[in-house]
Amino acid sequence: MPKIHFLFSFREGPWGGGNQFMSALRRYFIKKGVYADADAADVYIINSHQELIGAAEAKRRYPSKIFIGRVDGPARAYNNEADTRDSLTSLANRLIADATVFQSRWSRLENKLMGFGQNAFEEVIMNAPDPDVFRKPSSGKAPGSRPRLIAASWSANPRKGFDTYAWLDERLDFNKYEMVFIGNSPVSFKNIRQMPPLAPHELADELKKSDILIFASEKEACSNLLLEALHCGVPCIAFNGSSNPEVVGRGGELFISPGEIPGLIDRILSDYGRYVDGMDLPDIGEVGARYYELAKRVFRLSVEGRYAPKRLGLSGFLKIRKAVLMSKASARFPVKRAPAW
Repeated sequence: MPKIHFLFSFREGPWGGGNQFMSALRRYFIKKGVYADADAADVYIINSHQELIGAAEAKRRYPSKIFIGRVDGPARAYNNEADTRDSLTSLANRLIADATVFQSRWSRLENKLMGFGQNAFEEVIMNAPDPDVFRKPSSGKAPGSRPRLIAASWSANPRKGFDTYAWLDERLDFNKYEMVFIGNSPVSFKNIRQMPPLAPHELADELKKSDILIFASEKEACSNLLLEALHCGVPCIAFNGSSNPEVVGRGGELFISPGEIPGLIDRILSDYGRYVDGMDLPDIGEVGARYYELAKRVFRLSVEGRYAPKRLGLSGFLKIRKAVLMSKASARFPVKRAPAW
């Protein structure tokens, strides 16, 4: 049974969705008894562009061990053409990762269209939240006389849908509905009640108090907020783009224009139980099992001599180190150009 280790800087409290998923996945491996310290691990999981110098050092130190790269983005789809995170992720996939995990079919396709190379082992595995925190109430609920809508975002990037939230703030009938926004926003709301970022348990409590999640982010590899809401039994109205349709499934509705949202709210409220019953997503046990099956498969082939783990030479290590340092410099002093793959 191969042991797993994450090369990732975990953070406590409110943080981005990737941190929450990686934390939940690590807890799954710990409960299964297959998580180990770096020296004792057989398989390392790295996350996108993060901690790449440390990952490169580990690859040099443990050349016979297996590395799995979890891929985010593409970041350039929702940020700008000068964003270097995709090129770092692509470089790590080519030089370090023996296997690659994409979070959605959309993310895999978009990364490939942007020049992301093929790996020997590739899987599409959706995220899942911590089931001890984000879970449906034991008894079903029905919306009250003044349904509660909720939206949230850790990032204040305008492409997270803030034009839609501003539209709702101006035009939604707040005698009929109440709405809360949790997180960081570049928009000051007049009618939507705004709350600061919350720790997972607090966010879960707010989701369970709510009747519908409004999710307007345009580009998502696999939104953890959508998953958290659906796992709490909250139907979603999401922007019809990127991976959102894959995640929402029969647990909500999709929109293109903000003007569609009031009608979709009424549609969900008129048949609420059908949307709750239509939610069919893998839990962290299923997701963790798929990660572990991938790890076992590559590890077994390596032990049997049918797969040779990638070797990172000094030139490759220096290439990664230079790319990371240049990425940090460009973040401080941005230039308007697309990075080279």
